[in-house]
Amino acid sequence: MQNQLKILIEKFKIYLSRKLGKHNENLPYVIIIAVASVIVLGTTKLFTELTENLKTHLFTDLDLQISNYIISYRTPALTKYFTFVTNTGGVYGYLIVLIICLIVFYLIFKNWKYVVQLTIVLIVSSFSNVILKQITNRARPNVEQLVPVETLSYPSGHAMTAMAFYGFLTYLFYTFKINAIFKTGIIAFFILLILSIGVSRIYLGVHYPSDILGGFIAGFIWVIFSILILNVLNVFRKDPKT
Repeated sequence: MQNQLKILIEKFKIYLSRKLGKHNENLPYVIIIAVASVIVLGTTKLFTELTENLKTHLFTDLDLQISNYIISYRTPALTKYFTFVTNTGGVYGYLIVLIICLIVFYLIFKNWKYVVQLTIVLIVSSFSNVILKQITNRARPNVEQLVPVETLSYPSGHAMTAMAFYGFLTYLFYTFKINAIFKTGIIAFFILLILSIGVSRIYLGVHYPSDILGGFIAGFIWVIFSILILNVLNVFRKDPKT
């Protein structure tokens, strides 16, 4: 990934040199950081606006309608499936996935640093979710809950950490030089898992749809921010000119 980013930066340098008539080595870095910052700020603004409008009639009605629609499909088979899916978004689920990643990354890619990065993303997103829940202080839905819960409702911790963790894992697999069909299948699986974890929380009666949406947005912010920080650090560490 470092080499790919360096090649991209060099292309930026050549392009800017031709267009601006002079060579500015720092400008490409500024542009890359600016683009990522715009994405982070934009999604942060979206999260803030969603949070501010949680109690409006529009969101209240949508939460109720969507929740009732999903809950209406409850069956023993689906309950078993979504309970399993929601457990993959819990502490033990992530521990198992991290162990699997450690083995796979070390044996195939000969590099365990990706697991460290994944662990950091998971820990940071989890702690920030606790803070956001305390700030918002939203109670759980008043419906039959099929799994025990003790924390507050918004944003969904399962949705937020799933997006942050599996979203960042999706990014890692996207950068790996592996079979294209296998890569596409893995990425599709992670996306499906993220969505399934989110839906499972509504199905099980422990979250409003807006909780899931807020969690997804907050988790996506951490994905983009983590990608930005890690790549900037790698470039500055590897490039002697910086």
